[in-house]
Amino acid sequence: MMKRSLLFITVMGLLVSSCSISKNARAQRNLFSGTWNLDNVYYENASGNFKSTIFNDAEDICFEDSEWFFRDNNSTGRYTIDQSSLCQGGDRYFRWSVVEPQQNYQSQLQFKFIDENRKDISGGYGYRLNIVSLSEQSMTLNTNVSVDGQPVTIVYEFSKK
Repeated sequence: MMKRSLLFITVMGLLVSSCSISKNARAQRNLFSGTWNLDNVYYENASGNFKSTIFNDAEDICFEDSEWFFRDNNSTGRYTIDQSSLCQGGDRYFRWSVVEPQQNYQSQLQFKFIDENRKDISGGYGYRLNIVSLSEQSMTLNTNVSVDGQPVTIVYEFSKK
């Protein structure tokens, strides 16, 4: 009986350790934790003026100066857009995680929308942003999109509040 218990504990320990996140992902999660201001949204690899809807939510201008909050202990967060004539203001809630790189790729922030009760409202659909840089005071994320068949990179610059 003692051997079975020891074997069970060993197997469970291996399963738990195989499901845990790496030290790098944990460090990045800790850096995300807290309140951030989205200072700037701009486009790389493109010329001309752009007007885009970001995260299927609001125009890019609405996201500038939006406040983002990441809680690392339960992987939830929210961003708040100010009300204006162009922007439907209010809080948007999300569940987030850091995705580890697969061979030479950047780590990514992944999130999907939830309601105030933490229920999925996005049908499982979510977003991934590349983590370009992340420190205690600043963060730069980006994502690649296609405009008229040409690649364009949307860059998001944050500062810690």
